[in-house]
Amino acid sequence: MAKRVAVILAGCGVYDGTEIHEASAILVHLSRAGAKVQMFAPNAEMMHVVNHCEGKPVTDKRNVMQESARIARGEVTDLAKLDVKDHDALIIPGGFGAAKNLSDWATKGMEYSVKPQVEQVIKSFHRAGKPMGMCCISPVLAAKTIPGCELTVGHDFECEKWPYANVAKSMVELGCKHVNKNVEEVHVDKKNKLVTTSAFMCNAPLHEIFDGLGIMVTDVLKMA
Repeated sequence: MAKRVAVILAGCGVYDGTEIHEASAILVHLSRAGAKVQMFAPNAEMMHVVNHCEGKPVTDKRNVMQESARIARGEVTDLAKLDVKDHDALIIPGGFGAAKNLSDWATKGMEYSVKPQVEQVIKSFHRAGKPMGMCCISPVLAAKTIPGCELTVGHDFECEKWPYANVAKSMVELGCKHVNKNVEEVHVDKKNKLVTTSAFMCNAPLHEIFDGLGIMVTDVLKMA
């Protein structure tokens, strides 16, 4: 029987929504595995809209769900309607939308919180013993909602290849166990059924990021 996987999107675009390459790669890997996918997004206003040519905010106001529909080809459901009983697994791609629209990590750092709707979904999957996959910056959602979990956002030593290493250090300060992993690797927290990988937290070729996401999807489905 096909595994039923819920995917939570956070808009469309690396600077203010879901990272499109990550979402697309995840959807390709899920399709190849024969999974049945349903995409969800919060029906809420985005924190802000970013001009991706300049990397700067603009005055536009946009809706997270409507922007996520660009990735979902229109087939996106209000996150409020996600019922854990209807799905075998949950995957949340990265992109700054995870830190802006699914949480306020981008503005509050260590003092951040996860949006209540998102927190409820993650905790529901965790209580049900159903696996979750998170990549890039989205593991910060798990760090707050599953205290003491194990995860990876890449490496904890900052360099040209790993420009966001301070996030790994923050995960440790939050009480999580951070495990250094390369971009084509994942970390599996068997106790919490959480699979994480660094994706674009690493300056790596796109195909290596694609392959790492494939391993994440495979390991999530193995536990589903």
